Amino acid sequence: MDMLKVGDKVPEFSAKDQDGNTINLSDYKGKKLVVFFYPRANTPGCTLEACNLRDNYKALQDAGYEILGVSADSERKQANFKKKYDFPFPLLADEDHTVLEIFGVWGPKQFMGRKFDGIHRTTFVISGDGIVERVIDKVKTKDHAAQILE
Repeated sequence: MDMLKVGDKVPEFSAKDQDGNTINLSDYKGKKLVVFFYPRANTPGCTLEACNLRDNYKALQDAGYEILGVSADSERKQANFKKKYDFPFPLLADEDHTVLEIFGVWGPKQFMGRKFDGIHRTTFVISGDGIVERVIDKVKTKDHAAQILE
């Protein structure tokens, strides 16, 4: 698992959002972009994290950030998650792990003694010219917007 690091250029990618629209990295050219990866929609930690970003969305926008959430959930699951919590940002349904692999957040994990492959909860802050400016790999789900804005 080779995770993108500060200074890396993010390769162009495309993925479907919760409504089946194709979202491309190039859609955000010239804008600061926050891409947050979460293991699964509607789980406690993922819900806390996404709701914290929703609740602080105005402050993040005022600081110049656009936001994209990404997990391996289906479009339907992402659509239900977005609708249930009224998220103002797109959620990408990366079922084939293309975006997860590009960013290097898919790999071995351990939980309660069980080993498996999964998504590492990680957030990337990307400059307007597609360069990784920050990687947050110790995400505080209840206070994630503050981590991004600090």
